Amino acid sequence: MKTYDAIVIGSGQGGVPLAKKLAMAGKKTALIERRYIGGTCINDGCTPTKTWVASAKAAYMASKSNDFGINIKSYKVDMVQIKKRKDKVVSLFRNGSQKSLEATKGLDLIFGEAAFTGPKIISVSLNDGGYQELKADLIFMNTGCKTIVPDIVGIDDIDYLTSTSILELDKVPEHLLVIGGNYVGLEFGQMFKRFGSKVTILERGKHIVAREDEDISTELKDILEEENIKILTESQALKFKRAGKGKILATIKSGEKEHKIKCSHVLVAVGRAPNTDTLDPGKTGVGTDERGFIKVNGKLETNVTGIYALGDVKGGPAFTHISYNDYTIVYRNLLEGADLNTQDRPVPYCMFTDPQLGHVGMSETEAKKQGLNIKVAKLPMARVARAIETGDTRGFMKAIVDADSKKILGAAVLGQEGGEIMSVLQMAMEGGITYDRIRYCVFAHPLYCESLNNLFMSIEG
Repeated sequence: MKTYDAIVIGSGQGGVPLAKKLAMAGKKTALIERRYIGGTCINDGCTPTKTWVASAKAAYMASKSNDFGINIKSYKVDMVQIKKRKDKVVSLFRNGSQKSLEATKGLDLIFGEAAFTGPKIISVSLNDGGYQELKADLIFMNTGCKTIVPDIVGIDDIDYLTSTSILELDKVPEHLLVIGGNYVGLEFGQMFKRFGSKVTILERGKHIVAREDEDISTELKDILEEENIKILTESQALKFKRAGKGKILATIKSGEKEHKIKCSHVLVAVGRAPNTDTLDPGKTGVGTDERGFIKVNGKLETNVTGIYALGDVKGGPAFTHISYNDYTIVYRNLLEGADLNTQDRPVPYCMFTDPQLGHVGMSETEAKKQGLNIKVAKLPMARVARAIETGDTRGFMKAIVDADSKKILGAAVLGQEGGEIMSVLQMAMEGGITYDRIRYCVFAHPLYCESLNNLFMSIEG
């Protein structure tokens, strides 16, 4: 058995920098990864999907070029080249991260499947054969999540796609049926519609992006339907079966009625579950919830002293930037003597549909549920000069403010550069800048953010 000062399991956006920081602080550290360096973000999430979003946007702009006085007679979507570009970007990020780890003194990089076998003891089934047993007083789990596959009759017979396997396609699906109307499903749905697929999206609830306010959901649904994406709410798949070569027949229930849809591919995007089944954290005494997520306190420590969990595996907001912030909290507490926790930290996020949806803080629905005295500022992008000039006035800006203190409680921006505009409002929230100050702030013309003046002009007082 090999003894370390610290063991990090999983090389996601929390695990990689934490392992390096621990080693650089003089702690003998092992980083265990069963697949690729970089975790979901680099390999299956942010990096590859956003390269494809960029390709899809290029196709969309080519289709709209005549509106801008640029006459393109025809264009062709080359899925092989699109995938090749994606793979190149992923390799650049992955290999750069791995080389940096390998160059870090005091850090051992181990490729294999980790599992707890006893109190702070880990057995690694090595990818190149054999086993290695490790132990350490400090252990950090950053093992992420995997796709949930719903229990639908016939689903195991149809070679369904997940957010990981769909990234290996080098041909455009004829008809993509997306199960799930949230962030992953909507991004891929719009993306493949722009590549040339017919796309149908099923959502069990009354609204897509259910955690957002209804006006945002409705506006986004209208935007997607303008691109001829079919969205069926209050709908679910009951059964799948093969219907000839390259064809799948799906039985769908919409409301109380059943109907059938013939498609070529099915993307499962209904949620994610923690990668803890093979890790077996119970063997070291670590508690999990009913869904298998690791339980942690505000300092990200489990019920076992010295064992921590970072990122998606602990539940809560499943975003890359949250995993990275987890790392900064843990290392500053352990190595710099800080007393930080996750309580009340901001949770911004951006969905990369086109246009983007950036969100931070409370929604209008949440604020009303809490009985807060609020005012709502709202500005259609059709009244934003920059949006008019660039030819895309879809969406709107929205902010929730405290009527008494005038502080911004939350914001959602559905529009071009929505994430960037949201980030400006987040900085105002972080600094306690009230909406009446932003109303008269001097922004450079004609940026999108200049219209934050007009956004808050819509509030009296």
